[in-house]
Amino acid sequence: MSFFYNKTVRAIFFQFVIVTLLVISLWFMLTNLFINIDARGIKTGFEFLNERAGFEISESPIPFSSTSTYFDAFIVGISNTLYVSIIAIVFSTIIGVIIGIARLSKIFLVSRFAWAYVEIFRNIPLLLQILFWYNVVLASLPSPKKSIELGADMILNNRGFSVPRPIMEDGFSFVILSFLAAIVMVIYLSRRVKKKFEETGKDTFLLPWNILILIAVPFLVYLLLGSPLSFDDPTLKGFNYEGGMTYSPEFLALAFSLSIYTATFTAEAVRSGIEAVDNGQKEAAIDLGLSKYEALKYVILPQAIRIAMPPIISQFLSVVKNSSLATAIGYPELVTIFGGTALNQTGQAIEIILMTMSVYLVISLLISLVLNYVNKKMEIKGR
Repeated sequence: MSFFYNKTVRAIFFQFVIVTLLVISLWFMLTNLFINIDARGIKTGFEFLNERAGFEISESPIPFSSTSTYFDAFIVGISNTLYVSIIAIVFSTIIGVIIGIARLSKIFLVSRFAWAYVEIFRNIPLLLQILFWYNVVLASLPSPKKSIELGADMILNNRGFSVPRPIMEDGFSFVILSFLAAIVMVIYLSRRVKKKFEETGKDTFLLPWNILILIAVPFLVYLLLGSPLSFDDPTLKGFNYEGGMTYSPEFLALAFSLSIYTATFTAEAVRSGIEAVDNGQKEAAIDLGLSKYEALKYVILPQAIRIAMPPIISQFLSVVKNSSLATAIGYPELVTIFGGTALNQTGQAIEIILMTMSVYLVISLLISLVLNYVNKKMEIKGR
């Protein structure tokens, strides 16, 4: 029995025992599951995906009607989940970075406002915030006939937020290509300025020129092609507005709540990242003659983002998962449509729950993969 005193043997033995117990437990649970399914006569399989759904979806990026299949409903649920998640990730990142920097401002009112924002919205449960914005704020907006006109044919009322729908005509693809070319030009100029700064220490304030390039180049192409873009404006007909694009109160409440809630955690990650940068780095930047803005842009933020990136990645994952709270207000995302309506109609609980869980798992893994790659590229070389 002396071989049991060998660490390698003991490690292999105990791992084998644990894996064996896990396999036996899993086999027992699955066997028990299928026995109960057969005893109750529950239908299994994925054939239901090709059956007629028989219900409507209020917001859908693809054509959907009651004659569409459950698989179509599944795709609509994924699309709406991704749409609201992307919107929330973009706005929470922008708000979070601004608030995180404002937390460290020397201006008392600015820093106190940022502190209050974080402490208030971070400590109220997200579900309550969603219900507040949906049932209290948006529900108190006026009816369509008394809508709030925000200019440029943008309409806000208790039915949602309506904006003109752009209709792309022949030749507009060239405008899109010119905009992409402008982005490439801005990136090239920014790298040239950065290289010049590293070589000479002389900084060029490029932001106004970058904005001008991004606007002027596609706008000139747009004019030369004869304005190949028209708009379908929302128009009041009867008791509601028709035409244009309307963002429902459910979408607005969910996207806004996810954005401001997640931004609090992003702000704290940015703040802690900035504070983690060694004071010697900050003092050296000032001693080199850099302004506070230049020191923040070239020295502090690049190092702070490296530190803040891992917790920010976690917040992006939380946005996708927290979007499932939309079922509380009826926004048609994946859980509401597929894990709710489709499940109640078909009774295919195992298949639908597994598919829904798999979607969230795949999305989360993809986000982690992409952002971890970005984080890896941002690491300081030589460590």
